[in-house]
Amino acid sequence: MRAALEQGAQAHGFEADLWTLERVGLVVERVTGVSLSRASVWRLLTGRLGWSLQRPQRRAAERDESEIARWIAHEWPRIKRGR
Repeated sequence: MRAALEQGAQAHGFEADLWTLERVGLVVERVTGVSLSRASVWRLLTGRLGWSLQRPQRRAAERDESEIARWIAHEWPRIKRGR
């Protein structure tokens, strides 16, 4: 199972490369033929495979770090002085 999951969710036909309990359960069923409850999938991931809960960072794909740094360095002090 570890090898199948390490291929990523997209390798198993999912649009985004993000694992959910439901997706892992579907892959487990496809690979082994065994249907697991959400709780059993969680135990498989955390207990047997040693994986932990990870939440994706919510950031805009268009985020421009250099523009943010410029704004903080130049615009923010100007706005703050205007108080």
